[in-house]
Formats: sequence, C-alpha cells, structure tokens
Amino acid sequence: MLKSISIGKKAVLLIVLVLAVDQFVKIWIKTHMMYYGNIDVIGNWFRIYFIENNGMAFGMEFGGSIGKTMLSIFRLIAIGGIIWYLNYLVKNKAHGGLILSIALVLAGAVGNIIDSMFYGMIFNQSTPATVATLFPEGGGYSSFLHGKVVDMLYFPLINGHFPNWFPFVGGQEFQFFRPVFNLADSSITIGVIIILLFQKRFFGLKAAEPVAEENQPQSAI
Repeated sequence: MLKSISIGKKAVLLIVLVLAVDQFVKIWIKTHMMYYGNIDVIGNWFRIYFIENNGMAFGMEFGGSIGKTMLSIFRLIAIGGIIWYLNYLVKNKAHGGLILSIALVLAGAVGNIIDSMFYGMIFNQSTPATVATLFPEGGGYSSFLHGKVVDMLYFPLINGHFPNWFPFVGGQEFQFFRPVFNLADSSITIGVIIILLFQKRFFGLKAAEPVAEENQPQSAI
C-alpha cells in the first residue's frame, strides 16, 4: 500500500505522525506530572523527567522577553525555509531518503514551535507541587510566542568523576547523557544524522576521478 503513495504524501504523513505523537506526549506530561517529576522506565538509565526549556537548546536564555520573541520569529522563518526546500525537493524528484529526512527535521521544528507559540496561552504554570491544567479558567502562564518547550527524555547512562589529573575539571562529577530532550528534538537529530550518513547517495556526490596521464599538464623542463 505504501508503495502506491507518492513520496510527497509519505513526507506529509510522516510529519503528521511525528507531530501527533510529540504533542500527545507533551500534553500528557503537562497534565499528569509535576515539574521535576520523574518516572524510571529502564532502571536509572532511562527516565521520564519533566522540565521545560524557556530558551534555546539545553535551556540557554536569549535576551529576556524580547529575545524570546525574536527567537520564536526566527524559528518561524526557518520553518518557512524548510517547507520551501521540502516542496522543492518533491517537485524535482529528489532522493526519497532525503525528502523523508527533511520531513523529520521539519516535523521536529514545528513540534517545538507549537510549544513556544501556544503552550503559554493554553496551560497554567507547572510547579514542583502542582500539575498544569489544559485551558485553565484564569488563563495561561504566558502570552503568544512566549511558551516554554516541554522536555522529558532523560538518559543518564554513565555517572562518575573525572580523574584528578584532568585539567580544570579533575575530581568533578560528570554524567553522560545529561541533556533532557523531547521527541521533536529526536526527530530533528535523526533527520540530520541520516542526511550526513547518506549525503553521497542523496546528493549524488561522487569521488573525483583521476585525470588520465596523457591529459595531465607536462613540465616544460
């Protein structure tokens, strides 16, 4: 059945699927877990750990309220560019793997911008003592474009300390993998990794062919 569906429709279906799962999980987390709440999934190696990202990747801030607005606008412009590029690839019959990889990147970008655009208006504040409500009577915790991105996937695979002889960080605790992320982030990462791994196939890159000896320039000496 899937073979009879055009690559463009497959890309749209992939985007819709990723967005549906991403938003379902985020809404469930917001309405069922307190802030900093955690659930062990696979021992201590994989946890559902609820936090929110108020800025860029890994919780970095960007110039307060105005910076948040500018960042959201930039993301919208970037999404517009990705949509144009995806449409260009489909029209020009690019490699199906490339089209689906860009679709993954687009789905992840849209998934996170939805949080920034609307979550501040449709949820009240999550706290370590209270669970947020969807469409609360008193209104949301913020305004349009100022919502926080919901993160929950946490993989603290390795915990330990740097050897004392390590420069600057000797003896300090380290953890791998520390960042908490979401399904939209995963979609972007997977799409980019696939493109990097298969770029020669996707873009038709070929190794430079050796120049025949008789066609090589000869020394005048």
